[in-house]
Amino acid sequence: MSVASITPDSNVSTKAAEKIALENNKLHKRLCRLVGQAIGDFNMIEDGDKVMVCLSGGKDSYALLDILLTLRERAPIHFDVVAVNLDQKQPGFPEDVLPTYLTSLGIPFHIENQDTYSIVKRLIPEGKTTCSLCSRLRRGILYRVADELGCNKIALGHHRDDILETFFLNMFFGGKLKGMPAKLVSDDGKHMVIRPMAYVKEEDTERYAEVKNFPIIPCNLCGSQENLQRKHIKGMLREWEKKHPGRVENIYSSLSTVVPSHLMDRDLFSFTDLQIDGVANPLGDIAFDEDPCSTPSTVPGIIPLQRNL
Repeated sequence: MSVASITPDSNVSTKAAEKIALENNKLHKRLCRLVGQAIGDFNMIEDGDKVMVCLSGGKDSYALLDILLTLRERAPIHFDVVAVNLDQKQPGFPEDVLPTYLTSLGIPFHIENQDTYSIVKRLIPEGKTTCSLCSRLRRGILYRVADELGCNKIALGHHRDDILETFFLNMFFGGKLKGMPAKLVSDDGKHMVIRPMAYVKEEDTERYAEVKNFPIIPCNLCGSQENLQRKHIKGMLREWEKKHPGRVENIYSSLSTVVPSHLMDRDLFSFTDLQIDGVANPLGDIAFDEDPCSTPSTVPGIIPLQRNL
């Protein structure tokens, strides 16, 4: 075969490779921008912080660690990062994968060995969801480890879709308008829990994991359960986005654009003290409007976060 006959295919392959490299670079920039924006919006990381990144071996926590390390190099402040994995002694768990990966990064890390798997399997009947107990056990252990390592911030890899799923789980099964905040004080009151990937879509972390070829470790507890309500909620959201593009983004935006006077929580708004004052209120009753969703976005008290996801 002559050189001339293979040149066109070679050119096509080169262009395809360049296009893929460009898309991968855009993805990395987008993740850095969104994580950086979330950190800034919620003041998640400050100068002198020591951040414990909880690394499960899943795509999301790998992405979180990778992006935080990138941002640390660019940040105008100094903060330390230490990766922590809780080895729950699940059967077949590859104990060498994470230490090998973290050693290759050249960053401090700690592997905490605790057999929570046996506890969960012993206490939770077969077929029942293990998430609640497993989560409580992990939380207590990670708080202790954070103390021992001197970390004041605990970073978790939850993304935008996790936050939305939690919102609907609480609404459908808990009767509460409650989500998964980007920043909160830990249960023990000693640490700040942060979710720097709060603005990141799950599809982006999935793609990023492929690009970076992270050594993914499957979970044999939560990840293997097919009867989880969270999986049903995830399917519902994906179906909505497929049939009604933009709906999921609108729902997510609503979490940061709350109008307490138009809900029914008497602790958030004093309905009993509400009085007629003769002053026009752009947040007033729009029950007779043809489009009840047309609340002015420029009204004080309604400040939607601007995102370009």
